[in-house]
Amino acid sequence: MIKGMTAEQKAELARKFTEAIPHCKALGMVLEKLEDGEAIMSMPYDERLIGDPRTGVIHGGAVSALLDTCCGSAVMSHPKAPAITATIDLRIDYMRPATPGHRITAKATCYHVTRSVAFVRAVALDEDEGRPVATASGAFTADGDPKRRSTEISNDITDDVSEGGAA
Repeated sequence: MIKGMTAEQKAELARKFTEAIPHCKALGMVLEKLEDGEAIMSMPYDERLIGDPRTGVIHGGAVSALLDTCCGSAVMSHPKAPAITATIDLRIDYMRPATPGHRITAKATCYHVTRSVAFVRAVALDEDEGRPVATASGAFTADGDPKRRSTEISNDITDDVSEGGAA
C-alpha cells in the first residue's frame, strides 16, 4: 500500500527501489541523502563507463542515468508526491566533461508537485564543485497510479516497507 505512508517509509521505499534497479547496481550508484524532496546520489569513476578511450571521460549516458535516478528519488521522498514515480520528461544540459578519475555526484530537488506532475531540478558535479558537469530539469508522474509501477520488484518493496519489514 502506498497511500498513508510516512515520510520515513517513503524514503526507505525510494532507497530500496533504487538499490534494486539493476542499472543502478551496474553503475555503482549510491544514495547518499534522501529527505523531503531532496536526494544526493553518487557514482564512482569506472573504466567500464568510459565513453572516449582517448580521454578517459565517462559516457554522458552514465551521467544521464545518475541524474534521472536521483531526480526520481527526490520525487519519491517529497511529502506531497506518491511513493512511486516515472519520468515524463528530462532535459539535461551538459556543461563540460567530467574529470577522469573523479566520482560524480548528483543533487536533485523536487520543488513543486501538482495533482499529477512533480517538477525537479538537478546538478551533476565532480570534485570540481564550482563547475557543474551537467544540469537537469524534469517532470515526473505524481498521481500515484499503481499501473505505472515499472517492475515487479516495486510491488515487493512497497509491500515490505509499508509492513515495516526489510527487503
